Amino acid sequence: MKNLGARIKHPKLRGEWAELRFMVRAAEQGLNVSKPWGETAHYDFAVEEGGHFVRVQVKSTMFKDRGGYSCTVRGCRGPYVGDVFDFVAAYLILEDLWYIIPAELIRGQGSVAIYPQLKKSKYAPYKEAWDLLKMGPREGMVDVIHGCVASPAEAAMWG
Repeated sequence: MKNLGARIKHPKLRGEWAELRFMVRAAEQGLNVSKPWGETAHYDFAVEEGGHFVRVQVKSTMFKDRGGYSCTVRGCRGPYVGDVFDFVAAYLILEDLWYIIPAELIRGQGSVAIYPQLKKSKYAPYKEAWDLLKMGPREGMVDVIHGCVASPAEAAMWG
């Protein structure tokens, strides 16, 4: 089947389509995917497997550049700074390929150059690296999220 995402001209719509592709692909990998409510989170999805969560920012590109692809990895206010997500899932639309890249490798950058044909390129180890999302928590990451609901009277007892 030919990848029809290249036909979507509006960048926001194409980004939403890429997010849907990410959800499908993550589900195929046995991952549970949650979307934060609203537009204020600095990540697109929380991915859970075995009770461990990682935060994922989805990016996509069709922009060919010098034998590879240039993929923007910044927000609307510039390059990402701080610990706002754990991985970037970069989708090369024309190749139908995903790169699961640890956030620390792209933090502070505006874009990355991805060369799917080069076996020794910087991001080659992250090509279709879905297992990285299954590795569980790493230092500074959320291990398990617990929640509870209490009545106002119970909450007052707990302080």
